[in-house]
Amino acid sequence: MTITLRDFDGEHLLALNAGNLAADAAVVAAGHEPNGYFWEGLVQFAWPDLAERIDFDSEGGMFCALGSLIDLTELKTALEPVISSPSAVRELVARAETAGFEFDD
Repeated sequence: MTITLRDFDGEHLLALNAGNLAADAAVVAAGHEPNGYFWEGLVQFAWPDLAERIDFDSEGGMFCALGSLIDLTELKTALEPVISSPSAVRELVARAETAGFEFDD
């Protein structure tokens, strides 16, 4: 799968290589860059309670989240269907724009 979840001596990291996902065309069509910062913003908008419990270290080519195994597993489960579904991304971006959320991509 595109999302990896790793354990480094008790520290947990979730990583997603951005820019080669099924949902990328929908991200671009919505006027955004399909990079790590976009996905970080999407997580902050779509799952704000979860995002509050996670630290982010994203880059242009990678989304990266650090946190507990429970929180990152929940995030992985939430993100997997979104990164593979252009329609899910379009719906979330539309909701974010309606709410006045600004992506930092």
